[in-house]
Amino acid sequence: MPTSPSSWNEPEGLAPRGTLVVLAGRGEHGGVYERFGRRLAFDAYRVRALGDPAADPSLLDLAAKLLADESLPGPKVLVGSDTGARYAAHLTAEGTPGVDALILAGLPTGPWTSGSWQAEVEARTACPTHRARLTDDPDFRRGALDEGVDLPELRLDLVGVPVLALHGADDPVSPLDRALSAYAGHSGVRTVTFNGGRHDVLNDASHRTAAATVVLFLERLRLSAELPVIAEGLS
Repeated sequence: MPTSPSSWNEPEGLAPRGTLVVLAGRGEHGGVYERFGRRLAFDAYRVRALGDPAADPSLLDLAAKLLADESLPGPKVLVGSDTGARYAAHLTAEGTPGVDALILAGLPTGPWTSGSWQAEVEARTACPTHRARLTDDPDFRRGALDEGVDLPELRLDLVGVPVLALHGADDPVSPLDRALSAYAGHSGVRTVTFNGGRHDVLNDASHRTAAATVVLFLERLRLSAELPVIAEGLS
């Protein structure tokens, strides 16, 4: 699997508005987030996507280096998907320098077994384009969702930055009620659920809405860590 970051930058002529460092989930590499990276880069945010730290713990050191890299513009946001979400929360709870906010997508809450590739890909995403991407990707590792991994404890009480939690309402890998229980009692966590959403919420059928939700969060973060409201009245 690739170990160097997959990178997307703002269009030429635009000033960068911030940086997202992405930690992927089980079986994934940074390139899996190309669609997400390109969309955020179009809005002038730089994106650096890394692979699965559960498979390669050295990626945590690389993430810390990217967060400390003064050539990358702030605010800097650590993003984690699946097991990457648990590691992103862990890095932030440990006080890793440079983290201005945290985005957690498809937080894993327990073991899950698919039994087949068809069941796995259907659990991951309802997006036919992304299903084809995973199916044809030689660097994507099938069956990784079935593997038991030791994950760091979720210590959101030690996270002192704003947190955006994204979760699919129909996520069979990490059921929504379990995820909401994990977030309960943490006032700094803002939770957004996606109707019909599966596990890979950033790469699901509602990926445009997920990316737009992230951009709205980032724009508020740029104003203040208190996330002041920019627009009202949309329902």
